[in-house]
Amino acid sequence: MGPHCAIGAGVVVGDRVVLHPGVVIGDDVTIGEDSLLHARAVVREGCVLGARVILQPGAVVGADGYGFVPAGGKHVKVPQIGNVIVGDDVEIGANVTIDRATIGSTQIGQGTKIDNLVHVGHNVVIGENVLLVSQVGISGSSRVGDRSTLAGQVGVAGHLEIGSDSLILARTGVTKDIPDRAV
Repeated sequence: MGPHCAIGAGVVVGDRVVLHPGVVIGDDVTIGEDSLLHARAVVREGCVLGARVILQPGAVVGADGYGFVPAGGKHVKVPQIGNVIVGDDVEIGANVTIDRATIGSTQIGQGTKIDNLVHVGHNVVIGENVLLVSQVGISGSSRVGDRSTLAGQVGVAGHLEIGSDSLILARTGVTKDIPDRAV
């Protein structure tokens, strides 16, 4: 554990985990064995990291999702009481943000690799062995199937389904469901 790390109550850290300087771990977090959290990574309360997870500098797992409802001419925050579950062998790039679920869990499947500057919204489910490449943004409650690739600057609207083994090329705006094996 490097200098200036903060670890909350009820945290479970597996064997051979490395926490670099300035890492912040919230209450009731679980971190699987052989994981590596680089400088200034944050894992918020109640989130779960599997084994051999790598968080690059500045990655944030479990930030509040973007949930607001109009009330009396204002935008009122909806409590984000869920968590994030990250599977084994996942790598999360620098300055990535993965939002906690409003309720339930935002999920990142085993073997998925997430490049720098990606945003995964609340209640999103990412399948296994998915590639999210540079500046991808996935809006809340969408699903990405196993082994799919979303190349640089892909934007996905909320509540959509991208099928397994799909390839979504750079700067695509996804506004409807995408079937399996689509390009």
